[in-house]
Amino acid sequence: MGFHLPSVRRALLAGNEASSKEVNVPKGYLAAYVGEKMKRFVIPVSYLNQPSFQELLSQAEEEFGYDHPMGGLTIPCSEDVFQHITSRLNGI
Repeated sequence: MGFHLPSVRRALLAGNEASSKEVNVPKGYLAAYVGEKMKRFVIPVSYLNQPSFQELLSQAEEEFGYDHPMGGLTIPCSEDVFQHITSRLNGI
């Protein structure tokens, strides 16, 4: 079972009509916006399959649905929580 973000994936893969704030994301990565200030992180797509990251994706779906106007994935958690989870995933 996997979590799918079809509209986000299409927008990221299309290289789309992005806003002036968007910066290119390397192949195999995606942009995620986190925290109150919507800090931008570039993370490997491999994180999407990890159970701890899947929980963040479920929270994002509950709060935002599939509408992510920042041009990347919007994660509704603090930067500290996000960095804690991703730092554990860096070792995988």
